Order: sequence, then structure tokens, then C-alpha cells
Amino acid sequence: MTNNGPFNIDPEDFDRIAKEASDGLRDVVDQVGKFIGQSGAIGPWGAFFGEAAAPKPKQSPAAPETETTGAKGDGVWAIYIVDDAGTATIDQVFASELDALRAHKDNTDTARKVRFLPYGLSVSVLEN
Repeated sequence: MTNNGPFNIDPEDFDRIAKEASDGLRDVVDQVGKFIGQSGAIGPWGAFFGEAAAPKPKQSPAAPETETTGAKGDGVWAIYIVDDAGTATIDQVFASELDALRAHKDNTDTARKVRFLPYGLSVSVLEN
């Protein structure tokens, strides 16, 4: 006589039941996914699946944009001063925004400003 515990369940029986339960649950999830995907409506399952159940609008593929120097982050952070005539003069140049802002933090001069300048851009763009 074998000892299968107080409930007389064989370990092989337990493995078989667990496998059948997981297969059944997988089938239910697949069926629910098909139901939601075909109906086009959120239906009663919306509370469980949230935005995943909502139909998504079709989007046309966007044309790839060329990455500019400024978008890549290639450039410097400049502290500059604009005089009364509107002419900009570079005061200091920094490699990172954090360094430029630290140097500018105690500024009281309203004509002194900080801005990112991509490489190849003329300083004249800072003028008013």
C-alpha cells in the first residue's frame, strides 16, 4: 500500500491536474483575446483589460525625420549678454546644461541669458 498523504492524491495526479488547469486557462485567455479583438467594442471585459481592450485607431506610417544637430545634442551651452543695441556677446561656454545653469544661478543682470547653441550655428541668432 502506498502512502499518498492524508488525501490519497498521487504526485503524478497533481502534476496532471496542474497541467490541464494551465492549458484550460491559456485557452480561456486566447478566446477572450479573440472575442475582444473581433468585436471592436470594449464589452464586459473592459474592466479587466482596460485600454488594451479598446480599439486603437489606425495610424499612417510617419515619414522619418532627419535628426538635426540640436536634436542630437551636439553643441554647447552659452551664457551670453545682449546689449541695448541688440548685439549678442558670448560671455561663457559650457559643455553641459548643468554647468551653465550653475554658473548662471546667481545672475541678477536681465541682459545675461543661457541658451543651447548647436554646432555650426552663428552667434548672431542670439541677437534681438
